[in-house]
Amino acid sequence: MIRVDQAGETGAARIYAGQLAVMGGRHKHAGEIRHMAAQEQRHLDGMNRIMTARGVRPTLFAPIWHVAGFALGAGTALLGPKAAMACTEAVETVIDEHYGEQTVALADGSDPELKAMIDDYRADEVAHRDAAAAHTGGGAFPVLEGLIRAGCRAAIAVAKKI
Repeated sequence: MIRVDQAGETGAARIYAGQLAVMGGRHKHAGEIRHMAAQEQRHLDGMNRIMTARGVRPTLFAPIWHVAGFALGAGTALLGPKAAMACTEAVETVIDEHYGEQTVALADGSDPELKAMIDDYRADEVAHRDAAAAHTGGGAFPVLEGLIRAGCRAAIAVAKKI
């Protein structure tokens, strides 16, 4: 779980970095995106800490997630602010599902520290998804969002194995 979550938080932090690199501080959503990016960095820092403490190795695909996340963020921002928010909505929808599955798996009390982190991070991810949907009206780019959701699910599957 930790390896997969750390990979996902790496990708999320890089998505927001890509969006901000394109949109900069001049766009009306820039402050909100910076806030989301700061929360994702907090999540990544927490996952890095627990990964190190428990001796969990990162996914071998970490360098790819680093580049792919930035490219996804920058690419959707180049399409415009609504596309950038649609990207956020799609990614955070999958992450909410993923963290929800982990919360159920950890409900047995086997790892209260990790469960608390996941529950905390999941609340932020849901807030990001809902804020993004408020800007797009929800489902503004169905094909793009479907591709992004599929890509996120594939990344999760890969990180679980490699």
